[in-house]
Amino acid sequence: MVKLYPEGAYLLHGTEIVEDGNEQEAILKNRLGYIPDKKEATKNTIAYGILSEHNQSDNMEKLNIKFDCLTSHDITFVGIIQTARASGLEKFPVPYVLTNCHNSLCAVGGTINEDDHMFGLSCAKKYGGMYVPPHQAVIHQFAREVLAGGGKMVLGSDSHTRYGALGTMAVGEGGPEIVKQLLSQTYDINMPKVVGVYLTGEPQKGVGPQDVALAIIGAVFKNGYVNNKVMEFIGDGVSKLSADFRIGIDVMTTETTCLSSIWKTDDVIKEFYTIHGRPSDYKELNPKEVTYYDGMIYVDLSQIKPMIAMPFHPSNVYTIEELNHNLMDILDEVEKKAAISLDNNQVEFKLKDKVRNGKLYVEQGVIAGCAGGGYENICDAADILRGKSIGADEFSLSVYPASQPVFMELVKNGRIADLMATGATVRSAFCGPCFGAGDVPANQGLSIRHTTRNFPNREGSKITNGQIASVALMDARSIAATAANQGYLTPATDLVDVTFTRPAYYFDKTIYDNRVYNGIGKADPSVEIKFGPNIVDWPKMSALPENLILKVVSEIHDPVTTTDELIPSGETSSYRSNPLGLAEFTLSRKDPEYVGRAKYVQTAEKARIEGKNPEEAVAELAEIMKTIKETNETADFTNTGIGSTIYAVKPGDGSAREQAASCQKVLGGWANIAQEYATKRYRSNLINWGMLPFVLKEELTFGLNDYLFVPNIVQAIQDKLPEISAYVVNKGMKEVKLTVGELTDKEREIILKGCLINYNRRG
Repeated sequence: MVKLYPEGAYLLHGTEIVEDGNEQEAILKNRLGYIPDKKEATKNTIAYGILSEHNQSDNMEKLNIKFDCLTSHDITFVGIIQTARASGLEKFPVPYVLTNCHNSLCAVGGTINEDDHMFGLSCAKKYGGMYVPPHQAVIHQFAREVLAGGGKMVLGSDSHTRYGALGTMAVGEGGPEIVKQLLSQTYDINMPKVVGVYLTGEPQKGVGPQDVALAIIGAVFKNGYVNNKVMEFIGDGVSKLSADFRIGIDVMTTETTCLSSIWKTDDVIKEFYTIHGRPSDYKELNPKEVTYYDGMIYVDLSQIKPMIAMPFHPSNVYTIEELNHNLMDILDEVEKKAAISLDNNQVEFKLKDKVRNGKLYVEQGVIAGCAGGGYENICDAADILRGKSIGADEFSLSVYPASQPVFMELVKNGRIADLMATGATVRSAFCGPCFGAGDVPANQGLSIRHTTRNFPNREGSKITNGQIASVALMDARSIAATAANQGYLTPATDLVDVTFTRPAYYFDKTIYDNRVYNGIGKADPSVEIKFGPNIVDWPKMSALPENLILKVVSEIHDPVTTTDELIPSGETSSYRSNPLGLAEFTLSRKDPEYVGRAKYVQTAEKARIEGKNPEEAVAELAEIMKTIKETNETADFTNTGIGSTIYAVKPGDGSAREQAASCQKVLGGWANIAQEYATKRYRSNLINWGMLPFVLKEELTFGLNDYLFVPNIVQAIQDKLPEISAYVVNKGMKEVKLTVGELTDKEREIILKGCLINYNRRG
């Protein structure tokens, strides 16, 4: 059971919730003998204490955060370091860990993946960082084992940067925010609201962390209950959960669109740090005696059942029991929702044909990554499958331990042998199944995965090639139960006779001592950075021109547009170190004509910058400028830039990858126009790449291939205008009111300069 309180609530003595309402003051007076000050009580959260310790400003409403350490993986670290180098990077000012867990198995492009890995190693030597070679650990497991610490803050260039269960506030952001930290700048945000997540009760046998996480995501995603807020886990139920169980819930908080997470800590977490050889990194964290939360989520763990998130979003949740009892109706509902996401006309997506003898048959199971590849998940799966067979039909099962130390212990205690004996395959630490670089199902295949996301085509199928497959998210235990039934969907709670042995975990640090390069605090300027032929510098970017002509080159009306749709993950990410090469894939699965349209507009701007007549590159601009000059006589191509924009209802859910914005920028994009932005990190990526994060609150009066004229945009940004007038040129100069929302002075300057690189560039 998950209950959302309609407003805020006090937590008294860590145990009693007193929600906002008519009776609140009387209850508080009765329990405490006084009425606490709400504003002061908000300062008693765990989150507030950690944020205040890391805030560099003298204003807790306007935070300037410096993080204790940073982490990036091999889809993001090349671009980050290249950006920082262009801005004068001399050494890493805080511990910075570079992991190689995302493209370790990609075969696309020949040498380019390992070229990027060698780039990372040489930069770790030159600037003083830590380098984790391929197959050693996925980014977040390594951070849990090595970086996390009570009361610390970690910034990572991956959206699932979440270590709250260990008492660490962690934030996943786009690469430019890492760049700022590398240049000793700050992470600037308003003080986030904090929502309490009160856990009570104890999970049923067979229920795992993914089940709890999906239940919470299903309750809060669509209504935005925790959007850009901090989730603080409290309550008597916390103590009933193992460290691995807490971690498994925590990592999935990203899918709620919250900013970060933090948990109360206890002896269970103290033991975690002791096991990992870092007892001094433990810190007891609890809310104070009287604490006020801006919202409250009440979760009765004993009422949570095995869950499934059907395609194509982690919030599309049902209990497995409910799905099995209403199979055809729910599958029909899922197919109809999917048709909207897939634009109906590209491929036919089917699920109802997977029903065999009244049961849902799936073709694949995967337990992997930062969510599923934990020690306890795999041990429990092995207990369920011991002595059974996954069968010799279409169904397959693959398991990826999240790190070599976890893998080693599973080998030592025999769980790997148990799994392999069933017909399952066991692989090294790798994030690929989370984003389409491994275990891609057959066309029309359905995969059940204990991973993080199930967006369209995120499992690796290519809709532009007529392919479609899909992922449903489940917990490792129910995946194992399904595997034991050779592919027929089964909740783990049905297996009443299984015994979970829960063997003790022993962390072997020598694995990392023998293989991980640790150069933290040992920068060596004499080291030469190793480049490969695909590692390309960022193209030159211009400052924001006085006026803008924007052509709408893509129009998306989906309720939410993910970053995977803006720039596909999977094998395309092999081109991550080549900005122009990667940009060729922008919107390729959502709007295959986008790149051509954007490039066409860009030819005019390139001509303008070179002092040529842009009308010769794009003939229609002659009529556009003629119309503009009828009401704006001073506008001409000396003071008016030309670029592209996209319209989307709510873009930016999902990954922190900055490429979702930077690829638009290098193709000549100057703005996004949206009703709202799904996440702060995507909006920040736009800003850091010098793109205007326009919001349209009124009715949409323009569309694909329309031209917008935005006069005096530089002045509007400088003057902090609450509204900015734009005009639909080819519709009689119809006025449209846009806003850019709240921007810091630094963000305004970045937009005016054209991007973060220009803002920081020396000379």
